[in-house]
Amino acid sequence: MSGGGMLYGGDEIGALVFDPGHHSLRVGYAQEDTPKAEIPAVVGVAPDSLKLEPEVKPDDSNVSSNSASLKYYIDTTYLHTPKPSMELHSYMKDGMIENWDMFEKILDYSYEKIIQSESQFHPVLFSESPWNQRQKREKLTELLFEKYKVPAFFLVKNAALAAFANGRATALVIDSGATHTSAVPVLDGYVISNAVVKSPLGGDYLILRAKELLEGMGIELTPAAMIAAKEAVRDKEKPKCTKKKFSFQPTNSWMNYMVKKTVQDFQQTVLQVSEYPFDEKAAATIPTVHYEFPSGYHQDFGSERFKLAEGLFDHPMLGAGYITATSAGMCDVDIRPALYSSVVLTGGNSLVQGFSERLSKDLSSRTPGSMRLKMIAANGTVERRFGAWVGGSILASIGTFQQMWVSMQEYQECGKAQIDRKCP
Repeated sequence: MSGGGMLYGGDEIGALVFDPGHHSLRVGYAQEDTPKAEIPAVVGVAPDSLKLEPEVKPDDSNVSSNSASLKYYIDTTYLHTPKPSMELHSYMKDGMIENWDMFEKILDYSYEKIIQSESQFHPVLFSESPWNQRQKREKLTELLFEKYKVPAFFLVKNAALAAFANGRATALVIDSGATHTSAVPVLDGYVISNAVVKSPLGGDYLILRAKELLEGMGIELTPAAMIAAKEAVRDKEKPKCTKKKFSFQPTNSWMNYMVKKTVQDFQQTVLQVSEYPFDEKAAATIPTVHYEFPSGYHQDFGSERFKLAEGLFDHPMLGAGYITATSAGMCDVDIRPALYSSVVLTGGNSLVQGFSERLSKDLSSRTPGSMRLKMIAANGTVERRFGAWVGGSILASIGTFQQMWVSMQEYQECGKAQIDRKCP
């Protein structure tokens, strides 16, 4: 049964692809171009003793209760509305699933609201970080077979999937996400795990630096969800806005999350990486970018746009160029040419304007003269942000992949350790 081309192939039953990350979980059907949904990797938890607000009906299953009388709020609409005593928590830590109870709530929500189908009908392909731990892999396998009764399951390193999405089985994958940037060599679809190099500089680091800058400039970072009305003001004038009044004080974790979202929009709109190392004089000659905050305050931003983004590259040991060259240098000398000629860029943070051009510049100065360097960066934001998901979608729908699945029968016969044998 495990060689189940008959069982899982074809269009009648779609395999599902889950790609968890620190920013969000991407979920959808294999064979499709984009995920069906992107669910924030944060869960709101509030005591259930409070009466529900009228717009949230008790039978609405975006809001689930459990025996410990806690309520869980999932997905953007619910997270962006403050609730009394609602604390926001992430279930991810260091690229791996940490809080399994919360993660289960997210999976329940995915099947109920996104897929709207029973879990036992769909084989599931999950992406994982290259440094995922064995016990976490086995725990996920157990959860999907025991609780969700999936017919088949497979785990693949997200870097290998990003390489597939860009048409490569061998590549050096640079993944710059929310919490870190990593350089991962992939050879024939397998990650060379002892040459993975990771830096803690990612989107969250940029948001933190941008927040410090904006607060230092005295700019109020009131989230849109807190603003009832605003008046148009002239450039650099103090904002004239009316804040919403709540009968309770929103929690610090909620406020921090919403301020982070506000700064993230600024970071994605305004920040830019200069092609050469940052130079104040050169940056001053480049046109400014105008930005309006939710409060109505607006201003032009010039050289600070480049100064902030420079942090991803100018660190001697953690810069994107440095970790890429280090990772390639840790690989066997015979495969380096293949890696340098397929440097794949993926992850939401790689969409900062100018990121790929600068990485290319940095790398060419670190690449041995005999090597041919080729950067592969998908043009579309969807392909770049969801690289691993797209690769999973392609892989799970290939005919020859169908005998690779770990089937329910194999799981029952050999147990959760089967995942380590079949999914290296």
